[in-house]
Amino acid sequence: MEENTSLTPQEVADILKIAKNTVYELIKRGELNGYRVGKKVRVDLSDVEEYKNQTKTKKPQNKAPQEVPAASASRTNPLYYEEFPMERGFVICGQDVLLDILSRYLEQHPGGVRALRSYVGSYNGLYALYRGDVQVATAHIWDGDTGGYNIPYVRRMLPGTPCTIIHLTSRMQGFYVAKGNPKGISGWEDLKRPGITLINRERGSGTRILLDEHLRLLGIPGKSIKGYSRECLSHLAVASSVARGGADIAMGNEKAGLQVQGIDFIPLQKERYELVIKKEDMDKPPFEAIIEILRSHEFKMELSGIGGYDLSETGNIVAET
Repeated sequence: MEENTSLTPQEVADILKIAKNTVYELIKRGELNGYRVGKKVRVDLSDVEEYKNQTKTKKPQNKAPQEVPAASASRTNPLYYEEFPMERGFVICGQDVLLDILSRYLEQHPGGVRALRSYVGSYNGLYALYRGDVQVATAHIWDGDTGGYNIPYVRRMLPGTPCTIIHLTSRMQGFYVAKGNPKGISGWEDLKRPGITLINRERGSGTRILLDEHLRLLGIPGKSIKGYSRECLSHLAVASSVARGGADIAMGNEKAGLQVQGIDFIPLQKERYELVIKKEDMDKPPFEAIIEILRSHEFKMELSGIGGYDLSETGNIVAET
């Protein structure tokens, strides 16, 4: 290579046989010269060689740079994210508890970051990603015309924005009914019956969209169902309402229903719960860390212990829009 060759942090890490986040820490401490080209961090090969020569003159214990402890560089190094300005915050949208677990792992990962959580539904999360207000959105939105999940909505709601869709888990969606199912509810057609009272999820949630799509396909006006206009902001809230006798039926996932006494669960449809990231962000350290975490044995084992998740495809990239 020529001496004035410009290197990426990963190329520097490969040359020095160290972790990529350690390169950022060396730049932060002023031990290695780094500079920006647009929004990218670069290091000249000549500066790498100079750093190597300087370390050769030091005592043996200082020959190699100390590896950065997990999560330390990500909270202190202003160059760490390259294109990601720390002051904006790193926000993950979605309501499932697995995202809280993912956030904990992400903070502890060497390439990670302390993530903020936004507990909004799928539709609002995708819209926030399009606006640039969040870095990670999640979705479980069913398209009644194609029978597929998420991809049609990501293409429509983020026009001109290439995205990568990564599978998190599959979950069973269905009806919450009172213990013993006194109304004999078994499927979507029961929503046509008179005398059935519903408690609904909020507009924009994946569960609400699933219900509305099935009502559309069955030709059932939502307003014809008693209680359709009443909204709650979580699976647990609608399940609790059914358990208290406030409604005959509500929609939610099986896992949440197991946490509420006094209800039964009627399985209806297996849904795909997936993570959406802008394609331009995929090679940045926090996003690489997310993929590594999702595919790790430790993360999957923790979710397996909680139960209610199908993890057979977790971490797989399912589509690029």
